[in-house]
Amino acid sequence: MRKVLYCESVGPIGSVGLLLLRLVMGAAFVLHGWGKIQNPMGWMGPEASMPAILQALAAISEFGGGLALISGLLTRLGSLGITSVMVVALATVHLKLGHPFVAAKGGPSYELPAVYLACAIMFFILGPGKLSLDALLFGKLLARNDSGPNEIKPLVTPTRR
Repeated sequence: MRKVLYCESVGPIGSVGLLLLRLVMGAAFVLHGWGKIQNPMGWMGPEASMPAILQALAAISEFGGGLALISGLLTRLGSLGITSVMVVALATVHLKLGHPFVAAKGGPSYELPAVYLACAIMFFILGPGKLSLDALLFGKLLARNDSGPNEIKPLVTPTRR
C-alpha cells in the first residue's frame, strides 16, 4: 500500500519539473473548482442533464485534486479524480459536440482538457516526485520498512536440526 502512495520514480531534477507542473496545474484546478465547490450539487444549472451527485464529485475532484497537486499529498488519488473529470468532459462535451483538437479562430476545442488528462495520467503513473508531502510522509515509512531492493523475506524461517 505504501508504494501506491509514494515510490521514487524520478531523480532530483525530474522532481523539480514535477513540482513546477504540480503547482501550475494544481492552481488551475483549485481556481476551476472554487466556483463549483460553492454550489457542488448544482453548478451546472437547473437544466443540467448531469445528476447532482456527479456534479458534486466533479467539484470535489477539481478543487480537492488541485489542492492535492499543490501540496503533493495524496497526489495519485487527486490525479485519479482529475483524470475522471477530464474523461467525462471530453466524452460528454467536446467530442460529443465535435469540437476540434485546436480551434482555428479561438473557438471551443478539446486541446486543454486533453493536456490536463495527459498530465493527470502522468502524475498517477509517476507520482509527485521527491519535493512533496507524499515523499516526506510516505517515503520515510517506505525507507524504514523496506528490506532492500531485491531481498525477499521468507514466509517461514527454516529451522536447523
